[in-house]
Amino acid sequence: MAPLSPFSVPAGLPPLTPEESARVEEMLALLRSRIAQAGGSLSFADYMETALYTPNLGYYTGGLHKFGHSGDFVTAPEISPLFGRCLARQVGEILQQIGGGEILEVGAGSGALAVDLLTTLEAMGAAPRRYLILERSVELKTRQAETLAARLPHWLGRVEWSRDLPAPGWDGVVVANELLDALPVHRFAQTAAGLSEQRVGWEDGCLVWKLQPAGGHLAAALAAWREEYGGEIEGDYVSELALAAPAWLATMGGRLRRGGVLLIDYGYPGHEYYHPDRSGGTVSCHYRHRCHFDPLILPGLQDITAHVNFTALAEAAFDVGLSIAGYTTQAHFLLATGIMEGFALIDPSDAAAQLSLANQVRRLTLPQEMGDIFKVMAVTRGLEDGLLGFQGLDLRGRL
Repeated sequence: MAPLSPFSVPAGLPPLTPEESARVEEMLALLRSRIAQAGGSLSFADYMETALYTPNLGYYTGGLHKFGHSGDFVTAPEISPLFGRCLARQVGEILQQIGGGEILEVGAGSGALAVDLLTTLEAMGAAPRRYLILERSVELKTRQAETLAARLPHWLGRVEWSRDLPAPGWDGVVVANELLDALPVHRFAQTAAGLSEQRVGWEDGCLVWKLQPAGGHLAAALAAWREEYGGEIEGDYVSELALAAPAWLATMGGRLRRGGVLLIDYGYPGHEYYHPDRSGGTVSCHYRHRCHFDPLILPGLQDITAHVNFTALAEAAFDVGLSIAGYTTQAHFLLATGIMEGFALIDPSDAAAQLSLANQVRRLTLPQEMGDIFKVMAVTRGLEDGLLGFQGLDLRGRL
């Protein structure tokens, strides 16, 4: 298939404005330069990092409106405050077990989840000493501050923004909702010629895929993949190796003295991630609430994500001495933390309010919505008791 030019937007996607076209052109100039400097191709991880996180130009750092109905996608905190209220019960339980601590939210989006967590924890009498937000985007940091100022102004003095993880010896709870799917991944392809890295090059005025032998740490990772999963796979096959997400979790684990890390994202255990039938990988793109599967168009304008390999995360956590305290579906986690209790707070005669709440619960819990594809994993240190959110369905055996 011939590559699409950056302005040949596929059917079903909205046309670009002149300003958007200019932005794509600027990003393409940067990518062309980096491809040339790298000798003719970039790893997909480097391409994804550039497209998403280049200061003032990348998707997450360039001032685009990403979250909510006017953006490109809607996350669980924007769907319903019930999500944050349920998550707060789990966060509060962990803080209680360690005798108090701080909360670190990594990638706080619009700030809606921070508001819902703090409001609920305050009502529970389990408010943290500080609420930390690790955020790379200046635009999102501004939006988060505006959300907190409007909805929870008395907390502004105890909310702090950072660009780095806490120092070693930290006590508290890390919340990472839809964070890891946006961390860069490497792509690889298995063909009749063997196993190769799938990289990004530039030909005839377009970004294109290029196959070449993997080197260094990626070659070792691919060899391990072949040993673990490759035996059952026949024919052409494309997938990803997520090296950044396990590395991030291992680093955070090294900073954590007592507490836990709550990971909420869409993904699979390793044997499902690399199922022979999943022959095109898991990379997907989101632009104006449309999903498609070509990451080489609209760089800087569209979100690029890959599903999370939860087995790789569990292995990384285990390697730094963390315990896998729970792994389940989002639906079972929310049910265990009381999502249905919201109905008791609404007047039974208020049909409109009941219907609105029911629709929110459906979107968060039904299998065909977010209920099954989104998973929740808790990795902990210094905790002995079982955790509330994982009392219903324990999927750790599938990792």
